[in-house]
Amino acid sequence: MGIAKLAKLIRSDAPTSVRNKEIGDYSVCFCAPGKIIALDTSIVLNQFRSAVPGHLKLRPPNEKRAVLEKRAQSTGWSSSPSSNTVSSFTQDCQRLLVLMGVPCIRAPGEAEALCAHLVKSGAVNAVASEDMDTLAFGGTVLLRQLNSKKDSEVSEYSLPKLLEALQLTHKEFVDLCILLGCDYCDKIRGLGPSRALKLIKEHHTIEGVMEHVNRKTHPIPSNWDYKAARKLFFEKPQIDAPVLAWNEPDEEGLVQFLCQEKPLKEIKVRGRIQKFRESLLKRRKQREVDDKMGPTRQSRLEEFFPAARRRKAESTVVGRSGGTKRLKTK
Repeated sequence: MGIAKLAKLIRSDAPTSVRNKEIGDYSVCFCAPGKIIALDTSIVLNQFRSAVPGHLKLRPPNEKRAVLEKRAQSTGWSSSPSSNTVSSFTQDCQRLLVLMGVPCIRAPGEAEALCAHLVKSGAVNAVASEDMDTLAFGGTVLLRQLNSKKDSEVSEYSLPKLLEALQLTHKEFVDLCILLGCDYCDKIRGLGPSRALKLIKEHHTIEGVMEHVNRKTHPIPSNWDYKAARKLFFEKPQIDAPVLAWNEPDEEGLVQFLCQEKPLKEIKVRGRIQKFRESLLKRRKQREVDDKMGPTRQSRLEEFFPAARRRKAESTVVGRSGGTKRLKTK
């Protein structure tokens, strides 16, 4: 879930903090290096819950277990709330990433918090996630709708621009996210996004909101542990600065793992590896040509006017400041 209705609030009150881009905008070109994007792989693994029940024993904080239990029940299986061990399925995924040459870091706690820390510290350029709580954790750049399609559109959220547009400090923003509804505690019932934003602007903290909210129309949850949720959003992950290094895929290691330890056919695995190597070599050669030509390279028109690539799928929205912002219509 992330933060309930935060994306809707941003579209209405802070549209200038979102930009529509394409996946190609984050790749290497003659004028800029490629971008490093952190991804919470547990989100990808969770997509397989209904197909592989009982295999995903990740390491969420205690505050999130109630939410995970509800999600588990909706897919027809029960998770193990007392287990903090890494499942064999998760270990297989980590091993596969290493064999493919992709750097993989095991988060000491909530992976979203670590990803946000990596972009905030400058180790990566952005976090790719559908969960909006990356922004609450302090992630300065969030990418949504990121996929492997070459011409896919990506929504890029900027936390600094968001705070500026909403006229909030990061502490006030975290309290707003808790009021909207997060994965770590209950929320005040009946409190919509616009009302929650207005109350935070007026009273600055959840404590201030609680003193002035109408408890008949907006009852406070009993034993509401919002302070624990707030603490989680501000905790710095206890991990050393990571060294992110990409390597060539280990073909023989992949064949050993996927074809001898797992039931895949060797001819298909080697074929996919060969296609990947050919694609990688082609991109590297094109990059070398672009680097040699530098600014004299003849650029395509859409490189100078990227908005033209998406004009058919966008509409113009007028912000409160009087400016305009192109947003993807749904």
